[in-house]
Amino acid sequence: MKWEIVVGLEVHAQLSTRSKIFSGAATAFGAAPNAQACAVDIALPGVLPVLNRGAVEKAVRFGLAVGASINRRSVFARKNYFYPDLPKGYQISQYELPVVAGGEVRVPLKEGEKTVRLVRAHLEEDAGKSLHEDFHGLSGIDLNRAGTPLLEIVSEPDLRGSQEPVAYAKTLHSLVRYLDICDGNMQEGSFRCDANVSVRPQGSDRLGTRCEIKNLNSFRFLEKAIEYEAARQIAIIEDGGTIRQETRLFDADRGETRSMRSKEEAHDYRYFPDPDLLPLEISEAWLEEVRRSLPELPEAKRARFVSAYGISPYDAAVLTSTRELAAYFEETVAVLPAEPKLCANWVMGEVSGHLNRDGLEIDQSPVSSVALAGLLRRIGDGTISGKIAKDVFEAMWTGAGDADAIIDAQGLRQISDSGELERIVDGIIAANPGQLADYRAGRDKLFAFFVGQVMKQTQGKANPAQVNDILRRKLAR
Repeated sequence: MKWEIVVGLEVHAQLSTRSKIFSGAATAFGAAPNAQACAVDIALPGVLPVLNRGAVEKAVRFGLAVGASINRRSVFARKNYFYPDLPKGYQISQYELPVVAGGEVRVPLKEGEKTVRLVRAHLEEDAGKSLHEDFHGLSGIDLNRAGTPLLEIVSEPDLRGSQEPVAYAKTLHSLVRYLDICDGNMQEGSFRCDANVSVRPQGSDRLGTRCEIKNLNSFRFLEKAIEYEAARQIAIIEDGGTIRQETRLFDADRGETRSMRSKEEAHDYRYFPDPDLLPLEISEAWLEEVRRSLPELPEAKRARFVSAYGISPYDAAVLTSTRELAAYFEETVAVLPAEPKLCANWVMGEVSGHLNRDGLEIDQSPVSSVALAGLLRRIGDGTISGKIAKDVFEAMWTGAGDADAIIDAQGLRQISDSGELERIVDGIIAANPGQLADYRAGRDKLFAFFVGQVMKQTQGKANPAQVNDILRRKLAR
């Protein structure tokens, strides 16, 4: 039997506020354990929560960006459960009336674009963190994260397989960074996913029993966890068993999921409105103010790049994956407006390759957009070939100077003098009569041999286009 993997994601985006959602404690990453947990966060008797306006604004920005309904009146609720890193014994979240309802995210895929429907996006506070590794048979509790503002973004089960969820998560990751509501740092836990995974026979419209995989903090782990979990469920069903709804964890070292607890339903948490917090009311005037502050969003930027620069939708998706990369590309094109495709190829190729190799972000690139444009201009005017340009770029990356300085210092200027190139070609043809005869007898592949000989003699400095033209003319005689 063929099976279909069905996935819905719950993404927790930590909102980039300086203070927590219900207290004035700092949210900065890396502080000593419990150094950023105030009286409100640790639930001392008599304390009261005060809602952070900045967190609400960031949630509204997201809702507007995905075309959702912004509930003018939403309610905070207490989600009751007992765990050592939850000092109040409940988590303040939203349930029946979230701030953001509905919406959709358009995900660029290789085979086209897919629309993923959203159920909701609601505000809530994060819990603390249990530490097990450093305490030899004991657990430590760090409450620094307790009260950190989160936006939980819940999708419908519209995703299929393991690659669509990853593409969706990457699209969402890009969007929250564009909106400047989350820094997206997955290693620090600022952006993490829970995957609800089920399987069903191909062609069926009935959803299978789902298992939730918690706290996936990398796109690679998300893909691997879904693949393993789907294979596990299929094996159980094909052996005559049934899937038990549960919450599971992904063991990255073993590449497998394992049971954590039985999956709770909403009634298990005994949600009820938090009596310490008034309903959140959003005015039309403030909503319009937030709407006017939105930047150009990835989807609109992708469409503009395709129409304005004549690049493919795939290239546009890559170049707009972050605001910073898109800005770098546009700054390069601004210097070379006639060469958008050349600029796109180099930004996606050499620049991105070197960034990945050295673990850098685009705003840390040793080669600025203006410097890159200076190099590409020398390809366009025939000063150097594309091959030599890669050597020049490597030198620029290591701080050897700008393109012109490196070209002059290393004597890399391309030979474009037609008289000199004809003399070199004549010499090579004369030195290889056997290959000449074979070429003229029909061995067309020998054309590359003559090109190679010219480039070898000129140490790669000959203008390739001119070499090809001269050889075609002379070898045809």
